[in-house]
Amino acid sequence: MSTAPTIAPTVLADQKKIGMVSLGCPKALVDSERILTRLRADGYAFAEDYAGADVVLVNTCGFLDSAKEESLAAIGEAIAENGRVIVTGCMGEEADAIRAAHPQVLAITGAHQYEQVVEAVHIHAPPSQGPFIDLIPQPDIKLTPRHYSYLKISEGCNHSCAFCIIPDLRGKLASRRIDACLREAEKLVAAGTKELLIISQDTSAYGVDIRHETRQWKGRDVRAHMTDLARELGGLRTPEGHAPWVRLHYVYPYPHVDQVIPLMADGLLTPYLDIPFQHASPKVLKLMRRPANEAKVLERLKSWRAICPDIAIRSSFVVGFPGETEEDFQYLLDWLEEAQLDRVGAFRFEPVEGAAANALPDQVPEAIKEERYARIMEVTERISAAKLTAKIGRTLPVIIDEIGEPDEDGDIGATGRSQADAPEIDGAVYLRNVPETLAPGDIVEATIEDADAHDLFGVIAAR
Repeated sequence: MSTAPTIAPTVLADQKKIGMVSLGCPKALVDSERILTRLRADGYAFAEDYAGADVVLVNTCGFLDSAKEESLAAIGEAIAENGRVIVTGCMGEEADAIRAAHPQVLAITGAHQYEQVVEAVHIHAPPSQGPFIDLIPQPDIKLTPRHYSYLKISEGCNHSCAFCIIPDLRGKLASRRIDACLREAEKLVAAGTKELLIISQDTSAYGVDIRHETRQWKGRDVRAHMTDLARELGGLRTPEGHAPWVRLHYVYPYPHVDQVIPLMADGLLTPYLDIPFQHASPKVLKLMRRPANEAKVLERLKSWRAICPDIAIRSSFVVGFPGETEEDFQYLLDWLEEAQLDRVGAFRFEPVEGAAANALPDQVPEAIKEERYARIMEVTERISAAKLTAKIGRTLPVIIDEIGEPDEDGDIGATGRSQADAPEIDGAVYLRNVPETLAPGDIVEATIEDADAHDLFGVIAAR
């Protein structure tokens, strides 16, 4: 069970305790943090296990059928272990299915419905604030380590991809005010965040819905636009005077993305772009209802690398989409050979209830999906291994995530990430013989000594 406020207030004898199970993507994790922050302001404490909770919140994922099955299983576990369960998140939009499987749930709310979740908690576990609650303002709840934080800049999405129901679950694009985004980012960095991960459903579209409105920030006008946001985030500094890493996720390759590459070359942004290409075959992209400009993308990749040679490109691809032929799949493999992406995730197409792709003809058999998945992973692992091998001998900045225990010789190892590695989804850098003074969140220079298909191995560089 995930509960993890980083700074816990004093728990009074009659304080009600909340348990939290958070599933799904980083955007859902941010929702969980916001819910817990609001509940703590109302006087609730947080339980470390099911038994200690007066009520358990399960923040669900409903994007794929497999995710729904995981959500239903998590709800079932919480009911079995505690019995008092409130469900929220994307699968909350399917209340009938949840109640059919688990009629005991106390309440169900949808994605980012913070007020409704808090209201449900108030009803089923009324707050019992004592005289000492809220005398001292508490920092926001974080479910991630102190040294990195997710910054959500918008909700929803304006795309109508055939395989996706996110607009149905989370609505159309709804951008936050840029001054609110920057204020939150500044607060996080001041509190110890060394790495900001910018997330949304479509980061490149930030501000479109509010006509890129202008707000005042630090005495100057800034637009609600990805480029303005990126430039301002690049100017943040930690209390020690260092620039935090700023990593952009879910970036659709709109033309204005070209403008952030020089910011990476200048060190204002982490040289990393997470771009959901999904496929390369023009025919499949058309069936997916996505832009089919794969040739132009290849040209832009070359241009980006010319400006910022260390830029890392991550993407994800769907294999076995309805109508995908062997020719389409081979087109994708050939495209990947030319694109030479740094990090690639692949997914077998999975029908999602309510998605337009379910009604498409020429569904691909499961056996062929599996065979294509194995082939794309073989190609992308080979590309990754070659790219990582080329880093042997280089000295790279590495952010430390975890420090190991001393071995029998007293040597201490550490796990970190290079600028090409986002937490949870990319590779790691394993360091040997680190000093015992090293701590999570430290950024060190590491000499790379070895590599495999996914990870790097090295030692802190001598000074």
